[in-house]
Amino acid sequence: MTNLPTTKPLLIDGTDIFSYDLGNTHPMGSDRIQLALSLARYFGVLDYFDEERPPGLAPGLLELVHTPEYIEAVLRNEADERFGLGTEDNPIIPGLPVGASAIVSGTVAAAQAVWSGRTHRAVHLAGGLHHAFADSMSGFCMYNDAAVALQWLLDVGGAQRLVYIDFDAHHGDGVERIFWDDPRVLTISVHESGLYLFPGTGFAHDIGGPLAAGTAVNLALPKDADDHVWLHTIHATIPPLLQKFKPQLILSQHGADPHRADPLADLQVSVDAMAVAYRSLRKWTQQYAEGRWVAIGGGGYNRDSVARTWTYLLATVADMELAASARLPRDWGEATSLTLGDENVDRSILNFDPKRVLAERPHPALSKTSQAVFPYWGLSPYA
Repeated sequence: MTNLPTTKPLLIDGTDIFSYDLGNTHPMGSDRIQLALSLARYFGVLDYFDEERPPGLAPGLLELVHTPEYIEAVLRNEADERFGLGTEDNPIIPGLPVGASAIVSGTVAAAQAVWSGRTHRAVHLAGGLHHAFADSMSGFCMYNDAAVALQWLLDVGGAQRLVYIDFDAHHGDGVERIFWDDPRVLTISVHESGLYLFPGTGFAHDIGGPLAAGTAVNLALPKDADDHVWLHTIHATIPPLLQKFKPQLILSQHGADPHRADPLADLQVSVDAMAVAYRSLRKWTQQYAEGRWVAIGGGGYNRDSVARTWTYLLATVADMELAASARLPRDWGEATSLTLGDENVDRSILNFDPKRVLAERPHPALSKTSQAVFPYWGLSPYA
């Protein structure tokens, strides 16, 4: 295992990112980030970070992924259905392109800091706009900050093997499509099946283009998948693939909408289970990715569960342990739980043992994905 630097992890934060707000009646608002940071500050988590503002957007950065025609349309900030602008999901809001640019700049800055060795881990909660395509806005996402950061690492940083892991309830379709035929990037998306949920894609048989077969991995879960199913499929799929691929850096997207209280998805996952997965991912980055980890935010539309989930994410990145029983502030408001963890959770998941996962009966989603992808990596599929 790589010896990690002794510097603090990096938190990217800044005022410009808060202009990425799609309106008071829209579920996507920057208040989600502010609430998460305030809760993390309450528990003392931010003391473990060095904080930086995102720099100004560097010339040519957006063009690493997005077409010139699309960038020009975004800057006009006018309705244009050819580019997905001005729809019900993606309304025209003054200042939105500024916020989108700041988010890209922040995620790239986080990736640069980790790649350069200035820090071993970095977080940018405003990032994770994973639905944006090279030539269009989609699913509340204007620019694809994760894809731009990955492309910078490849084109400028000289990286050869990168992994993108997406825990959002919605399929990470934009990132997957951009790297569909690039064997240098392994994309893994764990999401509610597209049979039930936007964007309607990301099935087990979607495995990448002809030059990169096996590098797109999709775990499409049933809408009622609970903590055990979610954790089981993650732990049975991700570690063996990381061991084979040997990434130089992992960039992970942490949409909080798998939570059972989220209004825009149907998964039945607890904050506690997501915290378990984050701790496992921390271990995997040390084992398989030279300790380099960049974590970004994403979806999540119940403000309470988003704040609690991302507080756990920040604590995990900082190697800080937080108890599920820790009490929330008295003035927390409309909470779905009085504690940092959820209520009515099977506490056995807190001792989830990755070594036992293969002894359990494989979930059908796990079997389908392993049968589609594992042979490309010399791995035996789960029956």
